[in-house]
Amino acid sequence: MAKLTKRQKAIAAAIEANKVYTLEEAVAVLAGLPAAKFKESLDVAVNLGVDPRKSDQVVRGATTLPAGTGKTVRVAVFAQGAAAEAAKAEGADIVGFDDLAESIQQGNLDFDVVIAAPDAMRVVGKLGTILGPRGLMPNPKVGTVTPDVAGAVKNAKAGQARYRVDKAGIIHAAIGQVDFSAEAVRQNVETLIADLKKLKPATSKGVYIKKITLSSTMGPGLTIDVNNVSN
Repeated sequence: MAKLTKRQKAIAAAIEANKVYTLEEAVAVLAGLPAAKFKESLDVAVNLGVDPRKSDQVVRGATTLPAGTGKTVRVAVFAQGAAAEAAKAEGADIVGFDDLAESIQQGNLDFDVVIAAPDAMRVVGKLGTILGPRGLMPNPKVGTVTPDVAGAVKNAKAGQARYRVDKAGIIHAAIGQVDFSAEAVRQNVETLIADLKKLKPATSKGVYIKKITLSSTMGPGLTIDVNNVSN
């Protein structure tokens, strides 16, 4: 059996098996763990009472986080005319149309989010094999195909969590960094949970928010008291 590293021992000593934490307790524990060599993200996993095998129970969306994500987001926008100018005014990093599509086909992918005006989808649609596998394909369900490209740029720059329920019925989202205050984490998590409740499928029965887990990139997953968050 492999020996535990010094960091692993410190993590094991800091957590209590089977404990259910408040958000504040979990943030304090994760922030107090031995630091990694990079700034770690805080991630939340939410187990939902849905059956993702059924098309009408696939939960997907985007939440604008009030405290942001702590990361700089580079945004590319497919738009022309007034919409393109509005996107630039909101701070879009790259704005174009056919020229942007050509640049992407040449391998230039220096952005984190792609937003498209509806009339641009005839161009963007041809980039599915490039953008799709990277999770960058614009989609109206998460607000990245929209006539209001400027508003979408503003939201993306402010910090958004984008998510889609996985095969196990779990939503995964980055909601901050380990140096965030407990108050900032609470704002972000509660906003996410509120949006997930709005997205509850009509055919979902029983308990909807079943479990919430908070973790850092290199840290353990801590179970959060659902009632401490979602009430």
